[in-house]
Amino acid sequence: MIKVSVFYPNEGGKKFDMGYYFNKHMPMIQQKLGAACKRVDAEQGLGGIAPGAPATYIAMCHLYFDSIEAFQTAFGPQAQAIMGDIPNYTDIQPTIQISEVKI
Repeated sequence: MIKVSVFYPNEGGKKFDMGYYFNKHMPMIQQKLGAACKRVDAEQGLGGIAPGAPATYIAMCHLYFDSIEAFQTAFGPQAQAIMGDIPNYTDIQPTIQISEVKI
């Protein structure tokens, strides 16, 4: 199984609309990726390790697929719509990582 993680750095002066992200963007992703996407986790950062420290990431999501090929097959035709929706909720440039889930 692989995990596609999307991280939104907590950058001062940037916008991030959590309501839109959780209520519109994430359901749209699930609908567009269909059954190939086995699980979706979306998170809002609350804080850092030290008391009162800001979260490193304002938000992140994790999408799970059986393989990289399954992700590419599902995401490729939907990439323009999914990526094109980002300006509707943020002006932060996300960082994306694909990982193999071992446990």
